[in-house]
Amino acid sequence: MNDIKIKKVESRHDLETFMQFRYDLYRDDPYDVPYLHFDELFTLRKDRNASFDDCECDYFLAYRNDKVVGRVAAIINKKANTKWNNKIVRFGWFDFIDDYDVSHTLLDTVKEWGLERGMTQMVGPMGFADTDREGMLVEGFDSMATAYANHNYSYYPKHIEEYHGFRKDNDYVEMLVKVPEKVPEKFAKIADMVEKRYNLHVHKLTRRELLKEGYGQEIFSMLNTTYKNLYGFAELNKRKIDQLVEQYIKIADLNLVSIIVDGNNDNKMVGFGITFPSLSEAQRKTHNGKLLPFGWYHLLKAIKWKRADTVDMLLIGVLPEYRSKGANAIIFKDLVQQYIKYGFKWAQAMPQMETNHGILSNWQYFDAHINKRLRCFIKDIG
Repeated sequence: MNDIKIKKVESRHDLETFMQFRYDLYRDDPYDVPYLHFDELFTLRKDRNASFDDCECDYFLAYRNDKVVGRVAAIINKKANTKWNNKIVRFGWFDFIDDYDVSHTLLDTVKEWGLERGMTQMVGPMGFADTDREGMLVEGFDSMATAYANHNYSYYPKHIEEYHGFRKDNDYVEMLVKVPEKVPEKFAKIADMVEKRYNLHVHKLTRRELLKEGYGQEIFSMLNTTYKNLYGFAELNKRKIDQLVEQYIKIADLNLVSIIVDGNNDNKMVGFGITFPSLSEAQRKTHNGKLLPFGWYHLLKAIKWKRADTVDMLLIGVLPEYRSKGANAIIFKDLVQQYIKYGFKWAQAMPQMETNHGILSNWQYFDAHINKRLRCFIKDIG
């Protein structure tokens, strides 16, 4: 007999309970990285996150005998559904104990919620926007998580597979790259040739350009163009772009941000690469992702003093008309040079679609391998 009770999150206290469940569930996982509490709260609050300009969402908690045993978010991204001409309800923030009654009752809840709103398919795990964590870990459970991608226990995919009707919709891979002592010669020659032939150049942003001249907003506006045909993507609205600039670009080490400009076109920005020192170890030293009492110190060390041995490659984008010209090679060459200078030993490339051969082909010149795979599942519901 199924004794699971579902409660919709309706108050700030409920939302804190929703967040706390994951911290408790993964407290003893040696590979998990707790999400930063303030960042997660901002993302989930409907009155703060600009993604809710385009999304409808409810959160649900699963209880057994008054104890929380699971959680899930049911999301409809109206802009994405319009763009891709579908009727999809997304499920995200999907965490649960190893009990099929729990996981399947939560999925049933999302399905019914979606059906009530006229949806015909159910997809996940996905967030509100493409800049949120996407996919369920299906390979690489014994590899340290990153601060920007989903991590879950190995039993999660089994619960999806046992829920009738789900099938693979999209896979992402994460590449772990050994930082070389110098840029591989063959790769450097390709980058130099592209630079000379097309008059493309690296531009290092100044803080003034970032804050006063709108380069941060331009990066994410360009992301709307470069990512427009990627899986499930919906254009970021202006308010969301402003929030992303505040959350990421303004605190970035600009040496680890690479901008490519076209000298034949008034130095137009045509590509970008955004990377950060890994925050994984720093976040593991926080208490439930909170900055107090000493969490802020560990994050400061990682961001400002580069104490991590790994750098996270967060976002890379090149305008479509410049991809065939090899502009991405210039980005990678510049970033690898910075990694060598800073003494990073490893670069962790954030999830890339397994079909994105243009980006994945760059790794053939490096000592690199796939160390994680994440999957989005889809199911017809109506």
